[in-house]
Amino acid sequence: MTDMTKPRIRGAVRVRAESGDAKSIVTELNKAFAAFKTEHQEELEGINAKFADVVQAEKVERINAEIGKLQTALDDTNAQLAAARLGGAGDGPAVSTEARDHARAFNQFFRRGTEEGLRELEMKAALRTDSDPDGGYVVPDQMEQTIDRVLGTVSAMRSIASVMSVSAASYKKLVNQGGAGAGWVGERQARPDTATPTLAELSFPAMEIYANPAATQTLLDDARVDIAAWLAEEVSTAFAEAEGAAFISGDGVNQPRGLLSYDTVANASQSWGKIGYTASGVAAALTDSSHNGVDALIDLIYSIKQGYRQNARFLMNKSLQATVRKLKSKTEELYLWQPPVQAGQPATLLGYPITDDDNMPDVAAGAFPVAFGDFRRGYLIVDRFGVRVLRDPYTNKPYVHFYTTKRVGGGVQNFEAIKLLKIAAS
Repeated sequence: MTDMTKPRIRGAVRVRAESGDAKSIVTELNKAFAAFKTEHQEELEGINAKFADVVQAEKVERINAEIGKLQTALDDTNAQLAAARLGGAGDGPAVSTEARDHARAFNQFFRRGTEEGLRELEMKAALRTDSDPDGGYVVPDQMEQTIDRVLGTVSAMRSIASVMSVSAASYKKLVNQGGAGAGWVGERQARPDTATPTLAELSFPAMEIYANPAATQTLLDDARVDIAAWLAEEVSTAFAEAEGAAFISGDGVNQPRGLLSYDTVANASQSWGKIGYTASGVAAALTDSSHNGVDALIDLIYSIKQGYRQNARFLMNKSLQATVRKLKSKTEELYLWQPPVQAGQPATLLGYPITDDDNMPDVAAGAFPVAFGDFRRGYLIVDRFGVRVLRDPYTNKPYVHFYTTKRVGGGVQNFEAIKLLKIAAS
């Protein structure tokens, strides 16, 4: 059992993060990268001279690992600052009397199990439209926003994809796949019919995700404990880990459909419903040898249409970033990976931001370790309105469990906006 009075997870509302911390990390990161470039160049010169220095290679890897740690620290600090900028209570619209009454009643339910009038207060506060007790009570708006705020800072895909709140069990949308024709005509020429656009329906069902944190009644009796912050702290890590994996590799059965679960096809043959890929050119690696890695990444960037490149970014795991950090351009011998120049900014690769997601696979034959594109236009996450809590003081005495559920779905909404890099010869 953890101490509820101490914030623990990354991105929690109460974590202490200062912009000065981020600035100092950026400074150290740039110093480390400068040292890395110097030592890596010395290593390459030795290899070219047929003199591979093991000690020098180990030195380069140590610096590279330190850069990775600094980048992780900066990502964490930036996430905390982003959460703080979103603000807490009092920063949003005015809270209604009904909502305040519901929040007070829910607080008593959470601490003591008192349920009197809570169902009716949910209805008055417009938190639900039905009176069927379908598995617990809906948390107050402020508590749900706290949970969503923390999720938004710890879930990589949530931070870059489109997120929509829905009130139905499934969200459906029609997508124009093209096909509408146009033509030039003179002033008095006939206007024949043009081609009719083809529409496709996409459905994004919201699946249930749950967490079951526990607390002792003694701790719940402590009036100093912030219930909203505690619940967010306890459930958001579990939610974020389950969501994060599903948004990348979920099969769509009782969970969101992940980016890598769709059929893939060589980009030249890409069609609706499939995600296009470009090959790395080497069967099981992404290396700097013969500029294979450089060419592969450049080809990936230009595999999507210009309109999607404007807001595009890379998605890969942290270990792959250590690999691409060694890649250099063919002519100017400039490193493709560059550290952020100021706090709040991500590292870049070929001028595009990098989002770190350890749910993305490592480099291996046939794997898709890198995604590139406009994820806000390409991937949609749907949240069904309302987080529910079922209080259980009986199953595991002396602990009180809070079975917390949330319904979320996700999937690709634009198959042209995201492309993948496949580790393959062709």
